[in-house]
Amino acid sequence: MTHDEPVLTARAGRTAHLTLNRPRALNALTHPMVRTIDEALAAWEGDDDVTAVVISGAGDRGLCAGGDIRVIHEDARTGGGVSPAFWRDEYRLNVRIARYPKPYVALMDGIVMGGGVGVSAHGSVRIVTERSAVAMPETAIGLVPDVGGTYLLSRAPGELGTHLALTGQTFGPADALLCGFADHFVPAERLGELRATLAGPEVREAADVREIVRRYAATAPEGRLDADREWIDDCYPAGSVEEIIERLRGNGAPAAKDAAETLLTRSPTALKATLVAVRRARRTATLEQVIDQEYRASCAALTFPDLQEGIRAQVIDKDRRPRWSPKELAEVTDADVARFSAPPPGGDLGLGTP
Repeated sequence: MTHDEPVLTARAGRTAHLTLNRPRALNALTHPMVRTIDEALAAWEGDDDVTAVVISGAGDRGLCAGGDIRVIHEDARTGGGVSPAFWRDEYRLNVRIARYPKPYVALMDGIVMGGGVGVSAHGSVRIVTERSAVAMPETAIGLVPDVGGTYLLSRAPGELGTHLALTGQTFGPADALLCGFADHFVPAERLGELRATLAGPEVREAADVREIVRRYAATAPEGRLDADREWIDDCYPAGSVEEIIERLRGNGAPAAKDAAETLLTRSPTALKATLVAVRRARRTATLEQVIDQEYRASCAALTFPDLQEGIRAQVIDKDRRPRWSPKELAEVTDADVARFSAPPPGGDLGLGTP
């Protein structure tokens, strides 16, 4: 294995290491990277000499900014024949991580968004730092939160998950802990020492890994969401996106009005499909069943113009002025939203099927 490969695998003591190695692209995931991670995890699962796995990102900007959406943009532009295969493997990897029988330690330092959440926040030992910036920003590019994101968001306290899903707001370490995306806060300056200890002779069994992490854990800096719970829990139970925006505008909190303005910049179609997805996920028992629904939504998004337009505006041209179609929430039909729940032409993912 060379240091130029997009995923580096290594062993140190009884700990195996995965390093996402595309720092110039914020370690964005490609299909070959997903396959490499999955193959490594499968091999280490059956290796008695491996007690734990640690995943981190190369460079100093973050673990992973998500899937390589430039590839998805080109696929949407040319017919959408590639992305479903990528999502099939990516979502199966997310479930493997969630069900992994050994400690899976995710170092969620820096930017952790979209697909980066998928390879970290389903792990059994999830560590954030003061530099962590976590988000599921899919509505800004015409997508519905995926990689099990709607499962995690739907289980956040009160309506915090609905707020984060619709706005795509970035949140820091304390809020990641509050919303169930992370387990421990460790100062960034101590990550190197933590990694070295995990690679050392102290690690003999799974319990040792958890004890070591607790030793390095500290209290996270104060977050924002707990203080915003009152207006969030008041506004987001509304029956529609339009009513949510109306309540936000009518609320006295400045942050509520800011949230309303943010929602008005998001894809109207994606907003309505996301609200349905998060509320359905709240009623759905397993991660596998939720990811099955997310796969349907992702495949459906390929057939709508907003996905291509959203990526163009945010990533390709970076003009931040997407021309959504339809432009207004009132123009999004029930039939449009229903398409996000329909089986895709290539068949369902089937993870939640007994």
